[in-house]
Amino acid sequence: MKDFFISYNKADRDWAEWIAWILEENGYTTILQAWDFRPGGNFVLEMDRASREAERTIAVLSQAYLDALYTQPEWAAAFAQDPKGEKGTLLPVCVRDCDPDALKGLLRPIIHIDLKGLTADAATQALLEGIDRGRAKPSVRPAFPPDAERSVPARPSFPGVVPPVWNVPHPRNPNFTGRSDLLTSLRDSLTTGGHAALTQAVHGLGGVGKTQLALEYAYRHAADYTVIYWVRSEGPAQLASDYAALAVPLNLPEKDAPDQTAIIAAVRRWLEHNEGWLLIFDNAPNPDAVRDYLPRGGAGHLLITSLDPSWGAVASPLTVPEFPRDESVAFLHKRTGQEEGAAELADALGDLPLALEQAAAYVEAAGTRLTEYLKLFQTRRRELWEREKPPEAYSQTVATTWTLAMDQVRDQCPPAADLLNLCAYLAPDDIPLSLLFDGADHLPESLAAVARDPVSLNDALAALRRYSLLQKDGDALSLHRLVQAATRDRLPDQAKREWATVAVRLLDDTFPFLPEELHTWAPSARLLRHALTAAGHASRLGVAAREAGRLLNRAGVYLRTRAEFAEAKSLFGRALAIGEKAYGPDHPNVAASVSNLGGVLGELGDLKGAREHFERALAIDERAYGPDNLNVARDLNNVGYVLQRLDDLEGAQEHYERALAVAEKIYGPDSPKVAICVNNLAGVALALHDLKGARQHLERAFAIDEKAYGPEHPNVAIRL
Repeated sequence: MKDFFISYNKADRDWAEWIAWILEENGYTTILQAWDFRPGGNFVLEMDRASREAERTIAVLSQAYLDALYTQPEWAAAFAQDPKGEKGTLLPVCVRDCDPDALKGLLRPIIHIDLKGLTADAATQALLEGIDRGRAKPSVRPAFPPDAERSVPARPSFPGVVPPVWNVPHPRNPNFTGRSDLLTSLRDSLTTGGHAALTQAVHGLGGVGKTQLALEYAYRHAADYTVIYWVRSEGPAQLASDYAALAVPLNLPEKDAPDQTAIIAAVRRWLEHNEGWLLIFDNAPNPDAVRDYLPRGGAGHLLITSLDPSWGAVASPLTVPEFPRDESVAFLHKRTGQEEGAAELADALGDLPLALEQAAAYVEAAGTRLTEYLKLFQTRRRELWEREKPPEAYSQTVATTWTLAMDQVRDQCPPAADLLNLCAYLAPDDIPLSLLFDGADHLPESLAAVARDPVSLNDALAALRRYSLLQKDGDALSLHRLVQAATRDRLPDQAKREWATVAVRLLDDTFPFLPEELHTWAPSARLLRHALTAAGHASRLGVAAREAGRLLNRAGVYLRTRAEFAEAKSLFGRALAIGEKAYGPDHPNVAASVSNLGGVLGELGDLKGAREHFERALAIDERAYGPDNLNVARDLNNVGYVLQRLDDLEGAQEHYERALAVAEKIYGPDSPKVAICVNNLAGVALALHDLKGARQHLERAFAIDEKAYGPEHPNVAIRL
């Protein structure tokens, strides 16, 4: 007799083999179809023998298993031997999510082993413990109940140690002041849910200190978590990229998957099945932006910062107000060592933490007094703010504070002011210093000279950091969004156009994405937000249309490659609008945007829209280049592809044949480019049930690629 017969659906063969291997590794014997049913045998008789010769049957549960007809007799035979479950003859092992309705009937009351979402070690332990028919009494005395009273509820964590997985992008603020009540409320809210994942949304005005509160919480409670991860959430592309990046330190199997949505799903599953983590969504625009990223379980904590107060449906909201007056005064005293004028200045700044920090930085750098700063500030406020109303007055208050610092920077180090102007037309965070080095040729000469000289660059950065206008962390620069807004606002109209042009040309030259070159993917992810921001400013100001359109197209290709189809569609649409305005609707430069938009429409299931765009691109390119052009061949293939999906097989074949003729004429009959066209023809021949023709095309494509690449190339495997 064997110990176990393992019943499974073919979709779960990998699980069945793993279960069998673990059992045999631990001294049990198994019968497994993949290993024990050999060619030539009678499948039905083999199944009957296996069910009779094994003492127990393991049913590898998944939706595929429950939906399959032939698996039912296998578990039913085991159930009949032990209908009360006293001997454990039938042992379900759940490996994938199942529809609860599918478990109605005999299988539902049987206690099963659940391996979903576990690590290999945890799954091994759960499997071996689950098949043991003995009592589940632990080998050591259980811990004292956690809800019993004791003088020290839990062993204190060792302070000052960050967890193994940690990506908090900012250093701890040594001048963090007050907020003790908020931090206590935040901690209490996040820890009152026991083993459930809890979500806390911190909201308030921009500049009120939401991010600083989240940052202080992360550092203060770092030792309480094994994972603390920061997700920049202001835009959907950045949010998705940051969230997916968590798969790398977690070492998830899906971390290198080309489809970003698969990586995101894997990260969410890990969070749902693990504990001890803190996930911080910083600057989320609204609940809908992050809803699909929130895990539906797991014993972890979620902290969200946002301007939007409407979080009640998905999170427990916590309002962050301005500083109480005593905390404003304490902050200014701590930063500057001065008390005189602190209360008056706090009042003038509206107790806004960001404005207070900026004022203190100015006083410290300029070596002036709080009272002198207050007089200057009041002069500027009367000049600039008399007609402003809340909440606009908030941004203007901060902008005025920054204007004072910017004047000093311009006087002390003009290239530093130029660097600030450039950064104002990029995304605010994670501006790579390499962007300046790599794109120096596109910078104004004064800034280009600084970018090429490390000493001069450090001088410029120091001038900006003295006034807290810019931060440097490793190889990245960052600045507040309102600093950017204030910087742009104070520029003359012509200077705004010039700096927007510089920024978009810089990104057009340095955005590196090539789908087939994997080493370009990571730097493209880092530059994506800067590319979109620069292109947006250029479009708004009506400058550098060619560069902006080209950049949006390349960014759209990147997002499409990462399966971010809706975002890619938006970028291709913007690029098309820019191109049509710059060149006219029938210019060949417009055809690329039209074709890209058609491609992503096809990915989104809009085949009619895809066909219209592909046919438009074909018409433009044929008029511009004639029939024998590479762009025309691309367009023909695209039209053929969408016609094939629309079941117009004859039309698809016609377009594929035309594309093949163009490719053969340009490249010759033995080019891998020709093999692609031949392979397309094989697909449509197969759909037309022309098996002989399909075989001929595939054999030709195989011969071309084997000759071009050698027998071990992936393209050769595809043809085979």
